[in-house]
Amino acid sequence: MKAIMVVGTTSHAGKSLLTAAICRILSRRGWRVAPFKGQNMALNAYVTANGGEIGYAQAVQAWAAGVVPWVEMNPILLKPQGDMTSQVIIKGKAIGKVSAADYYEQYFELGWRSIEESLQHLSTEFDLLVCEGAGSPAEINLKHRDLTNMRVAKYLNAPTLLVVDIDRGGAFAHVVGTLELLEPEERALIRGVVINKFRGQRSLLEPGIKWLEERTAIPVLGVIPYLETVFPAEDSLDLFERKSHKSNADLNISVIRLPRISNFTDFDPLESESTVMVKYLSPKQELGHPDAVILPGTKTSIADLLLLQRTGMAEAIQNYAAAGGTVLGICGGFQILGQMIADPEGIEGQAGRFQGLGLLPIKTVITGQKIARQRQVTSNHPQMGLPVTGFEIHQGRSRIETQGIDSQSYYPLFDDPNLGLVDSCQSVWGTYLHGIFDNGPWRRAWLNRLRQQRGLKSLPTGVANYRDQRENLLDSLATEIEQHLDLTPLLS
Repeated sequence: MKAIMVVGTTSHAGKSLLTAAICRILSRRGWRVAPFKGQNMALNAYVTANGGEIGYAQAVQAWAAGVVPWVEMNPILLKPQGDMTSQVIIKGKAIGKVSAADYYEQYFELGWRSIEESLQHLSTEFDLLVCEGAGSPAEINLKHRDLTNMRVAKYLNAPTLLVVDIDRGGAFAHVVGTLELLEPEERALIRGVVINKFRGQRSLLEPGIKWLEERTAIPVLGVIPYLETVFPAEDSLDLFERKSHKSNADLNISVIRLPRISNFTDFDPLESESTVMVKYLSPKQELGHPDAVILPGTKTSIADLLLLQRTGMAEAIQNYAAAGGTVLGICGGFQILGQMIADPEGIEGQAGRFQGLGLLPIKTVITGQKIARQRQVTSNHPQMGLPVTGFEIHQGRSRIETQGIDSQSYYPLFDDPNLGLVDSCQSVWGTYLHGIFDNGPWRRAWLNRLRQQRGLKSLPTGVANYRDQRENLLDSLATEIEQHLDLTPLLS
């Protein structure tokens, strides 16, 4: 089948964004196109309609292509657990946990077979694949077992773009060095270089472009300007680079940047609100007095709970809640807010029972069977009757403790009482639902409660869901990038 490959000289060169943009550009030109990433290592995940996990970036790329996300678009997903091990997910299903040293010995053949099968399946449904690599294709210690870069490009005989981030400096050295370390048959597939995140006058870059083209005999097919936009990221390193410039923000919301934070794409809709400043706070920092504190998802709830307790952040959150502050926990954060988390089998790495923050009357047991499914529910709070969609990804089973608890102290958030709780003061919230802020009316209703506490005027709740904003973002990205990128050599 016809395919295009996008690889980068480094991580964070802009591969995911460029892949999404190309998917939207070609879709608008009439191609039936799909994204593909053979292997992804990420804690930002999405659940497909059939209950399979893939990298969230591949879901966004599928939406950019105008198609429904499939597990075949990301057949291997590795979710790091922080103890030099990762959970291995093949075609959407978790099949084991393995150390980095043992991964390729145990899973290389199975992984490559799943990649081949996925490519064959996609070839029957789509005209063209836009494939994304991972990291660098020229890691000489890893090339012999690399499942996602030039091995895929060679298998598909895919013309390949090499993307470099010029904002970091050293772009020309990165391009030349990467090309030098590729095998001749790999280098022959590189049909163009894309210089990404360029600031300044294009004319000042022209001598460098001329030298690079003469030195490598490979054309520079694009110089993409630095784009001031929040695009869904693959890993938490992106959080260190995010800088907010909202001078008119009314609300300050602190998200605790847990070491094993997952699905922080949950908060992209909050960042899209012009009146909201989202700050990612290290557990070692002072909590201060934000309008709300959010404990996000985490791959290992127990390890991050223990860290919160060691750093004093757990006590700070408890004191903040006791003073009437608003706290929200999502997925692993929901579990941490409870009374206890037990892991009798040591699935997260440390067997035992651990005391939570005690802000919600739930007890959680970590089990081997993962729940991964899309959900459609109706809200009870902060406003009755709002339709809410999202997805669950968790291995814990939480039960509500009723003994010694006033039944009027806590209420179910949704018509499914197992999906979330809120206290009677609407100060402490917890839910297993990822993507909750994607629901525009629910998000605004929740923010309006914070605004009322500050004596601020409520925002309109009759707003579209975030997917409409995401569509506009993808359209604007594609329009901007198409002006600066020549895809002709890859499509001819």
